[in-house]
This record gives sequence, structure tokens and C-alpha cells, in this order.
Amino acid sequence: MTEQTWRAAVDLDRLAQWMDAQRLEAGPLEHPQALTGGTQNILLRFRRGPREFVLRRPPLLARLDGNKTILREARLLAALAGTAVPHARLIAACVDSAVLGAPFYLMEPVDGFNASGLPLPALHAADPALRARMGLAMVDALLCLHVVDHQAIGLADFGRPQGFLQRQVPRWRAQLESYSAYPAYAERPIAAELAGVSAVGAWLEAHCPAHFTPGLLHGDFHLANVMFRRDGPELAALIDWELATIGDPLLDLGWLVATWPDASGQGAGTIQVTPAEGFGSTERLIAHYRAGSPRDLSAITWYVVLACFKLAILLEGSYARTFSEAAADDAATRLGQRHHESALRLLSQASARISKHQETV
Repeated sequence: MTEQTWRAAVDLDRLAQWMDAQRLEAGPLEHPQALTGGTQNILLRFRRGPREFVLRRPPLLARLDGNKTILREARLLAALAGTAVPHARLIAACVDSAVLGAPFYLMEPVDGFNASGLPLPALHAADPALRARMGLAMVDALLCLHVVDHQAIGLADFGRPQGFLQRQVPRWRAQLESYSAYPAYAERPIAAELAGVSAVGAWLEAHCPAHFTPGLLHGDFHLANVMFRRDGPELAALIDWELATIGDPLLDLGWLVATWPDASGQGAGTIQVTPAEGFGSTERLIAHYRAGSPRDLSAITWYVVLACFKLAILLEGSYARTFSEAAADDAATRLGQRHHESALRLLSQASARISKHQETV
């Protein structure tokens, strides 16, 4: 993100005035620095007085629900205060779009690193056993999240758990169909279609679990959406809570398994870890969750297949957008093609899991 981009979205003088009204330190906003992240939301770190802040707001060209999403995130972070879930602590939220042109919130910076995309820090790169513990630490974070009493922390109305699983396939089929709004994508060669998506969706509907225990789920839980501590394998924070809701928490575990990097370090989408040796198998992740949770994992294959199905359709959306005029540049085209290829791999993995499951029942 360029300085011109974030300055167009964050008027520092207006932000300082709002912070004055909230009594959030005093003086100029110093050392503003845009942070990278897994979404298009703007993240800006700065100092005021003795304290560091991170601001999060939607981009200038936000989705129609972008403002609502930011406010949901702020509400969730506030509710998580006092829980054992590792997260960035909320400082304050602004619902008044007149301040910066959109709602935003301030949170405490997280001292940690993202393990996807860049080579791991020296400490973590040197020790395969430590890397194995990183994967288990991610499962531990899920175990902490999934025992949170969402009603007790004020999130009883944060989602619609009734019919949650039954809604998934129709919801994501409709999402895939919506991509026909991009004319060039709708006219693409038949070979570019998502092979297997219909069969996977049909299997999911035919084998949908009848019951589950509702709980809070992250909704997009994978290696690129956590930050690890610099001094060891534990998590510093879960980040990017845009898809958090109340539903079946086992979908988070399915999502982790579906996106987990293979022996080469390549995971779904743009997930890449270097070095990858030691990160462990998906079977070990599932076993670790099973050992720490009373939830019934007998249908875990279904949740992994659903995660593959859902994520494949989300990634295909990136591919579809590269056919639009707004995204018609070389970098976007390459990324879109990469996402399309990842979507095909996910559906292939889903089909393979279905076949293996059918052989064992």
C-alpha cells in the first residue's frame, strides 16, 4: 500500500481530533506506517505519546458490507477481552463515518510475525521440532476459541446457528453463480470451469451432519491469518476476523486442514511456508484437536470437504474478478490464475477425501 493510498483514507488531523475526544493520549500522530495483511482493509500503525496504535478501516472502494464488517470485528474483539483467545486488544471503535469516511477501530499492535509468504525467522527456521509445535499451537488456539461461551460474552445474536450447516452448500453455489455478472468470465472456455464442484456439493448435501453444538468460529482460520510469537512457537494473535460468526466450530478445523501446507510448503491460495519440514501432518492436527475437545469428530471428513468446497469458490471469485476492467492488469491476472489453480486443487483434494471416506465406511 502506498502512502498516497492510506493518506487518502486516513486524515491524521481528523483522527487526532477524534482521539482527543476519546482521551487517547495527546500530541501529534507520529511514525505512521501502513501494514500489510491478508485483506484489502487498511491497517495503519502509528504512535501517539508513549503508546502505539493500529487503525483498521475499510478501503476507499469498500464492498457494500465493508462498514458493517468492520463494526462486527470491533464488537468481536471487545467481546474477546478477558478470554484466553490470543487476539489484538481493542482500544476504541468509531461508528461515525463522518470522521474518516467510514467506521474504524483502534487496536493494540501485536508483537509477532506471519509465517506465510516470507522465510521464517532464524529461531523457527532452525528447529523442525519448534515448527511442529507451531501447528499444534494453532490447534490450541482453536480449542481456546471453541470453548468460549458466546452468549456469556454478549454475542448471542452474532450469527444464526440454526440451519447453519444446511445453508452452506446453497449459499456457496449462489456465490459461484454470481460470478456470471463478470461477462468475460461467464464466456470463458468450458475447460476453465471448476471441475468436480457439482459432485462435491451434491455429496456434502447428502451427508450433512444432523446436529452440532453451536459456538464461535473464526471463519477463515489458516496459517496466513495468525501471528506467531518471535520467541517461540506459540501464537501471538488470531487476525482477520471478517468471517467470524456463530455456527459449527468444527468448520474452523476443517478449514485449517484444507489449507495446511504440503511437504513443499505450499498451502491453499497464496499460503507458502519456508522451510516446511516439521510442520507435521493434517492427521496430527486432527488428533491434537480430538484429544483436547469433547466435540464429536466422527464427521471430520465432511467439514474438510466443505472447507475445500467453500474456499475453492472464494478463490474462484478472485479469478473471475481478473476478467473485469477494474482488475485487468498483469499482476492481478497472475494472482487470479494462481487462485483458479488452487481452487481446482482444493476440489481435487475434496474428491479424493470423499473417495477415501467411502472406501472406509
